[in-house]
Amino acid sequence: MERILSSGLSVQPAQAASGRPLKYAAIGLALATSLLAGCATNNPQDPLEPYNRAMFKINQNVDKAVLKPVATGYKDVVPIPMRKGVTNFFGNLGDVWSMANDFAQGHVVEGLNGFMRVGVNTVFGVLGVLDISSEMGLYKQPNDFGLTLARYGIGSSPYFVIPLLGPSTIRDAAGTGVAIFYAPFNYTTNNAAVRNSAAVLQLVNTRANMLSTTALLEQIALDPYVFTRDAFMQQRKSQVKAVRSEGILSPGPLDSGGNYSDADAAGDVSDTMDSGAQAQPAPAPAPAISPANTPQQAPSSPAAPSVSPTASPAASAARP
Repeated sequence: MERILSSGLSVQPAQAASGRPLKYAAIGLALATSLLAGCATNNPQDPLEPYNRAMFKINQNVDKAVLKPVATGYKDVVPIPMRKGVTNFFGNLGDVWSMANDFAQGHVVEGLNGFMRVGVNTVFGVLGVLDISSEMGLYKQPNDFGLTLARYGIGSSPYFVIPLLGPSTIRDAAGTGVAIFYAPFNYTTNNAAVRNSAAVLQLVNTRANMLSTTALLEQIALDPYVFTRDAFMQQRKSQVKAVRSEGILSPGPLDSGGNYSDADAAGDVSDTMDSGAQAQPAPAPAPAISPANTPQQAPSSPAAPSVSPTASPAASAARP
């Protein structure tokens, strides 16, 4: 009897020990699945997530099949100065729209800054190919009709992915439609071929500027859709806050259309990444000690040399 009892007692704990890990693993898997499902579908800023994810995937496929190869070939063939000139030219046209929204929002100082930028770059910069204004301290201040709507009380709206154009909101998508309708080329030429060619060139040039940024995004983001959505919504929220309370964000070299490196993208995400890697000035060399200049008599160390804002793009990014 003792042998039977002892054998029974020895078997039951072994069975229990072998069953507990499986039970805990099943519970953990169920919790993880429920958390992932909640993260994917219960975001209050993204009630249209099923559509947005599908459109995001379509945009990615179009980009991989068409835009990215064309932009890569364009970058390989067109020299950097020429591409920078194309960027500046379309940036000058964008300044016209930004200036109009500055005045519409009641930001007179920013509107006058945009007016001066457009005038100087158009007259002295060969229709904006050269960004003379930024060298004069008249820095780019991007603005759009979506921010104008926010300025006059149109509240935040759900996240919305525009076909081919990418992340937006419903409010900003309406602003994008207005911007396309009032594009300068629609009122400066009646030649549809010229307008379409300009639109294609702007799209390809912008995509070429963003090649390094999108490559970095694909490497660091576990879910590119979530990363893009959250980054866009956070950046847009800060812009709306600035427009409503403080006016347009203070201008500076980061907003300069012609002072970014070839690897920079035209968007705010690349500016944020680039501003994080600021160049540190080299320490001043220690004074040499000669026999006539003992350590007790060594002169005080000279002040660190000032770094010119135009020394390098990274150094200019550190300038307020």
